[in-house]
Amino acid sequence: MTIKNVAVIDIGKTHAKLIVVDGESGEEIASRKIANRVLAGAPYPHYDIETLWSFIIEGLAAFREQPGYQAISITTHGASAALLNGQGDLALPVLDYEHSYPEDIQKAYAALRPPFEETFSPALPMGLNVGAQLHYQKTAFPEAFVDVTDIITYPQYWAFRLTGVKANEATSLGCHTDLWQPGKATVSSLPEALGIAGILSPVRSAFDALGPVLPDIAAKIGVDGDMPVYCGLHDSNASLLPHLMLRKGPFSVVSSGTWIICFGVGAQLETLDATRDTLVNVDAFGKPVPSARFMGGREFEMLTAGIKPPTGAELEVALNNVLAEEILYLPNAVDGSGPYPGRKGHWLNEPRSDTERHVAASLYAAMMTASCLSLVGNAKTTIVEGPFGSNGIYTQALAAITGSDVLVTDSNSPSGTALGAALLAIRNAPRQSYHTVQALNGISDYDDKWRQIVDTD
Repeated sequence: MTIKNVAVIDIGKTHAKLIVVDGESGEEIASRKIANRVLAGAPYPHYDIETLWSFIIEGLAAFREQPGYQAISITTHGASAALLNGQGDLALPVLDYEHSYPEDIQKAYAALRPPFEETFSPALPMGLNVGAQLHYQKTAFPEAFVDVTDIITYPQYWAFRLTGVKANEATSLGCHTDLWQPGKATVSSLPEALGIAGILSPVRSAFDALGPVLPDIAAKIGVDGDMPVYCGLHDSNASLLPHLMLRKGPFSVVSSGTWIICFGVGAQLETLDATRDTLVNVDAFGKPVPSARFMGGREFEMLTAGIKPPTGAELEVALNNVLAEEILYLPNAVDGSGPYPGRKGHWLNEPRSDTERHVAASLYAAMMTASCLSLVGNAKTTIVEGPFGSNGIYTQALAAITGSDVLVTDSNSPSGTALGAALLAIRNAPRQSYHTVQALNGISDYDDKWRQIVDTD
């Protein structure tokens, strides 16, 4: 069967989308979106799985005829896993990774987790290490956990719902879970320590077609029984994949969304600083990629809540004011992540208008991104993916601060995430055109001031 279009299930931390990607151009030709709700009820905050499932099925049915698709692929945020019982149902709800655990459970896990040198996964707060989630679920809910027969990573949970095939995959196992050894492409010592090695589902390639959709699903969405469903991958690694197919390292990719994740393709693993939220991701081909990150999209939303993006002359006036008067935001708006851990975010000189606030928040995000890039090699070429690619203040400031050639794709698609997931089925990345961002003038003193403070506090 010729695959012309791919339906991509794209579940981010904030929103879930169903997107149809044109395999020839790589552009999104149809999409729908829903909020990814977290339910606050017992036994802990968890994702509204059945609402997401209804959204997926309704979208697949709606797009079957127009624009049509010949394969289904999946990408989701990391730091999530599904625990299945013998009937294939969830033994426990899919835990929200922003839930914090009792101190005694945290301390017990800290004593169990492997060293950074084994997993290249830093110790993170809340449930950002999936290993910590599994330890919490097993410790706090032993009666429910005893029913767990299979543990699968989050993209592959949705593939299982569609195909009945259980699998894990390396990009999701390799994104700060504590469960994977990137240098050896195998599980870490943690599953044995947790007593779960025997219930981790087999690891499959992201590029594998796990199977056709189940007959009852095919009937619901109106497709033939041979519709293939691909294994899927972690969303930031989906953004990275098109570039891996088209260029050789070293280069950097900034994947932006709720998180800003900086991939240093060709960078050295050994130079990573475990105390500054660096880690090793695993790309779709199973290779290790040094990375650094912070919760940049969430921070930007917090700093600009209720503000409409400014344009034109007011933006230029605000930029000049922000630079001249050193209206600076200092990390962190969100605790527990990023290159400056343990700091409490605050303003050095408050913005006087919404436009100044928007500009200062954009510059803050750029300076934080530059710090992350410096931790993974500072490549001469940096590609910005996702929503921040359309923020001119951010991209121009990033170019000025790093001295890198900052490229933004000219595609009509808002991100490379859906394209990356679609490439699991298409296998041939469409050529993409980029424009090189002009570096922002006059920012060096502003950046120097910010760095002087964050490096000495």
